[in-house]
Amino acid sequence: MMNPLSDDLNHILSHTEGLWEELRGQRIFITGGTGFFGCWLLECFAWASDKLKLNASALVLTRNPEGFRKKAPHLAVHPAIHCHVGDVKNFEFPIGRFSHIVHASNEARDYVNERDYRLMTNDMIQAAKHVLDFARFCGAKKFLFTSSGTVYGPQPLDMIRIPEDYVGSRNTNDFRFAHGEGKYGAELLCTQYAKQYNIDAKIARCFSFLGPYMPLNEHFAVGNFIRDGLEGGAILVNGDGTPVRSYLYASDLVIWLLTILVQGKSCEPYNVGSEVDIDIRTLAMTVAQCFETAREVRVAIKPIPGRPAERYIPSTEKSRKVLGLQQYVGLSEGIRKTLLWYEKRIVKERE
Repeated sequence: MMNPLSDDLNHILSHTEGLWEELRGQRIFITGGTGFFGCWLLECFAWASDKLKLNASALVLTRNPEGFRKKAPHLAVHPAIHCHVGDVKNFEFPIGRFSHIVHASNEARDYVNERDYRLMTNDMIQAAKHVLDFARFCGAKKFLFTSSGTVYGPQPLDMIRIPEDYVGSRNTNDFRFAHGEGKYGAELLCTQYAKQYNIDAKIARCFSFLGPYMPLNEHFAVGNFIRDGLEGGAILVNGDGTPVRSYLYASDLVIWLLTILVQGKSCEPYNVGSEVDIDIRTLAMTVAQCFETAREVRVAIKPIPGRPAERYIPSTEKSRKVLGLQQYVGLSEGIRKTLLWYEKRIVKERE
C-alpha cells in the first residue's frame, strides 16, 4: 500500500540523504515517538531505512503501545521500529548501546489547570534528567532536545522576530509560563551534561507547526480550525483574532530537526519555525478557503482599536546561515496537505 505521505517523505529524503549515513547500522532511542513530532520522525526513519537500506533500528518510548498501534499501524509493525513501555520520568533503561537519542516528549497536554501547572516545570526537568542519565548509561554520541520558543517568555511588542540571543522576559509568578520554565530548565541540564559527561547535546527551540498527525482538539489554533471545517460548521476564532503566529510544515520540521541532530553545534540553541507571520483571523480565513466549499469564519471578540498585537515569531537567521536551512512548504500548501491527509484518514476509518 502506498504511503499517503510519500511525497513529503521523498522531499525530506532529498534534503537529508547525506545525514542518514551517520545513522547507518545504529540504534536510536526516541521519547515522544508517538506524538506529532515523533510520528513524523518515525515516518521519515522508516522511509529512509527502506530506501537507503540503513540497517538501523529505532526504539520508541511509549506509555501506550496499543494506542500507537492504532494511531500508526504501519509504523508499529515496521521491522526497524520497536516499542519500549514506560514513563519518560522513570522508565527502565533498555539494555545495549544507542548512538543517538531524540528527547521529543512533550507532556504539556497532561496539565489542564493551575494546580497541575505547578507540577509541570518539575516534571519536565525530571524527565530531561532521566533521559540524559540514560544517554550516559547507553553511551549515546548525540542527544537532541526539542525545546520550545516558550523559553523566551512573552515576545516584546516591538520585537518582530525572537533571536536565540534574546535573554527572555519570563515571569515565574505566572503559572501560564510553566511550560517555558520547564523547557529552559531542561536546556540547562543538557548543557551541564554535555560539559560534564561529553554528550553532544543539541537544542532545537521549536515554535508553531502544522501537518498530518497534528492534534486537532488541543490548544493549536490551526488544528482547531481544520477540525471545525472538517465537522462542516463555521470556523471559530475564540479570541479577537489579532495574535500573530507563523507555521512551519511538518516535512520542513523534520529536515530541520535531523540537520540540527547531525550538524548542529553542541549546547547552542537553534530556533525552528517559520518567519512568515500571519494573524489568527487571517489564518482562519486561509483555512476556510482550503475546503472545497469555503467555510464561514466567526470571530468571538472584536479587537480593541490601537492595541498592539501579541506575537510569537522566531528569527531563523542562525539556522539559515549556519546550517543552510530554509522553509520549502508555504502555509496554504501546508494547510491543504494536512486537510487532505485528515480527509483520507476519516474515509479510511469509516470503511
